[in-house]
Amino acid sequence: MTEEQRAVYQETSTGPRKRSGPPAHRGTDLLLRCPELARNAQRIGAYVRYASTLPEHIKELAILMTARHWSAQYEWYAHYEVALKSGLDAKLIAELAQGKRPACMKLDEAAAYEFCTELQRDKKVSDATFGAALRHFGETGIMDLIGIAGYYGMISMALNVNQSPLPPGVPDPLPPLK
Repeated sequence: MTEEQRAVYQETSTGPRKRSGPPAHRGTDLLLRCPELARNAQRIGAYVRYASTLPEHIKELAILMTARHWSAQYEWYAHYEVALKSGLDAKLIAELAQGKRPACMKLDEAAAYEFCTELQRDKKVSDATFGAALRHFGETGIMDLIGIAGYYGMISMALNVNQSPLPPGVPDPLPPLK
């Protein structure tokens, strides 16, 4: 690592996650190859994960939806247990993994699901979907949903490019989408 990479690694390793960014595979944490991006990504990641206005189960729903969108096996694996602990139902998570709209969602989960689905699929959201999200999460919460999708989209892409492996013996949690 360069001196700047070491400095960013030290800075990000002492953040809320107590580690640097995505797991290393191709020699180093891929984000560290661009230290200033890694530094700023760490700040955004710390906000969306730990300081966002959204309830934990909504954050985790948005994270899992983004991981599913990108078929990011490691990201899904890393957040599966956290999502369960946040209060997301295991059946809901299983349906997300299959690329299905979960049948049983609470009202706030449905609002977040529709918002994130439209954002990622259509690259915009309808007025009705925006209104439902606004009622549940407020303007700041809407920006937090966008921030989660953007940040975890970048992380999912980096993990996929990095070919980040799951721990030995752990099968891919996400099936291919049809």
